[in-house]
Amino acid sequence: MAEDSPKRRKANFNEAETEVLIEQVLKHEQLLFAAGPGRASAGQKRKVWELIRHKVNPVAACPRDVEDLKKRWRDLKRRDRSKLCRLSQGCGPPAPPALGLLL
Repeated sequence: MAEDSPKRRKANFNEAETEVLIEQVLKHEQLLFAAGPGRASAGQKRKVWELIRHKVNPVAACPRDVEDLKKRWRDLKRRDRSKLCRLSQGCGPPAPPALGLLL
């Protein structure tokens, strides 16, 4: 039989969590997202995501797991790409001046 109380969702990421996540992912970007023969193994990537989780959780509103962090990172990238696309008035490669507007 199913539990009587409905499943509650986690709180939204706050600004501090997002800042730490971005800082740590960019710090380890080469290890996490590199392609080709020099890329990291799945185990190495898992350890890096765990390290990031340990950095984010002290400032988190609620405990985050690795999947929460990965999803937030994907959402941030998608949102920024769509913003770049709108700024460059086309969905091809973003124009260099548009990149400066976001930073």
